[in-house]
Amino acid sequence: MDQVSPPTPTRAYRSALRAEQARATRRRVLVAATALFLESGYAATTVRAVAGRSGASVPTVEALFGTKARLLKAAIDVAIAGDDEPVPMLDRDWAQEGLRAPDVRSLLRIAARVLGAAQERSAGLVLAAFEGAGSDPELAALAGRLVEQRAGSAAWLVDVVRRLSPLREETRHPADAAGRAAAREAAVDTVWLLLDPAVYERFTRRLGHRRADYEDWIARTIEHALVPDSPPSTHPTTRSSS
Repeated sequence: MDQVSPPTPTRAYRSALRAEQARATRRRVLVAATALFLESGYAATTVRAVAGRSGASVPTVEALFGTKARLLKAAIDVAIAGDDEPVPMLDRDWAQEGLRAPDVRSLLRIAARVLGAAQERSAGLVLAAFEGAGSDPELAALAGRLVEQRAGSAAWLVDVVRRLSPLREETRHPADAAGRAAAREAAVDTVWLLLDPAVYERFTRRLGHRRADYEDWIARTIEHALVPDSPPSTHPTTRSSS
């Protein structure tokens, strides 16, 4: 029988080159789409406009992403993560660093640093999806997935906090399973609300604060909302000599 020859190095090189070119085209399209969604809004942005700005053809953009809603979803994913690597946010190095944090304050500083950067890149795009969800079923489905993702992030953060400290609400409920579950649910709801991209937009654009200010504020606010206040330290009273 004839033996099948292994692929030649030249063929493998050409395959790798084509894959890298396709990835570079995808990145260009996402950069162009992100800029147009933020400049013009979702409704006014067309696939043709994205193709024109990115230097790709309309069929290429459609082949890569399908619909405009899927293009927005891809732009949001890259904006949140900061890259196009297919690694979920909670599987990244920062999350492992957070799991090793020695106390709640250290954990929240790590999370706030990542959250601030992600909000700066993605808040406008996420809000565009929410704004168009009322009239576009595909955007409504996307908005629903984004809400679920935020809930998952909030639950992860609350659960890691609970490893380091009892929750504020746990000190107010009976120390049984139902009480602990109620306290956790209340904490997740609170963090979910605080992580809303509209909060970031209002804090920075409307109130004029910097991203660093937001990171400090969100860490302090979550800590105050979730963790019981430390008892005041007592110092011995110095009595004056008579």
